[in-house]
Amino acid sequence: MERPTKEQISELPLYIGLGLSDIYIVENELDAAQAIDALKSEISLGFDTESKPIFQKGEVGPGPSLIQLATETKAFLFPIRFPAAVAAAREILTNQKIQKIGFGIKDDNKELRNKLNIDIVNTQDLSITLKQLAGEKNTIGACAAVAMVLGKRLGKGAQRSNWGAYPLKEHQILYAANDAHAAICVERALSK
Repeated sequence: MERPTKEQISELPLYIGLGLSDIYIVENELDAAQAIDALKSEISLGFDTESKPIFQKGEVGPGPSLIQLATETKAFLFPIRFPAAVAAAREILTNQKIQKIGFGIKDDNKELRNKLNIDIVNTQDLSITLKQLAGEKNTIGACAAVAMVLGKRLGKGAQRSNWGAYPLKEHQILYAANDAHAAICVERALSK
């Protein structure tokens, strides 16, 4: 298994992932209860966060604007502007029984701890897992991982959009959900 080049990745079919009907945005207590109910019995979940991009050198980031958790069939987005969403995300992220799987988790964890006082437990960082499997010296990000393991190209179009703005636009919802969804799909493919 080796890391594909940017050119090789650009020729792969697009990773489709989840559609809008399988993505739930947690805004209130009812949404939060439904999300917890749907996620609390899972063994592992895809995980990611999105933050408002920083454009000035030395500017301190505002921390995550959005927390994403996904199963193989659905995703939940937790905008941190809603206290119920933060509380629900905290309940899942600090649950020792559920493994949170993502890319570059150390940075996400640091931001969540500093900004929201959430300490993620029981994580698997696929960047490191794949780096070891491929015998690479650098960690492997989501795009390269999806190409290596799933043979698909992960779209990164919404990455630099304003995650602090609300409501989220359709392309942001799909992008955010499928970043977390791709992580769980890569992990499942690796464990087969």
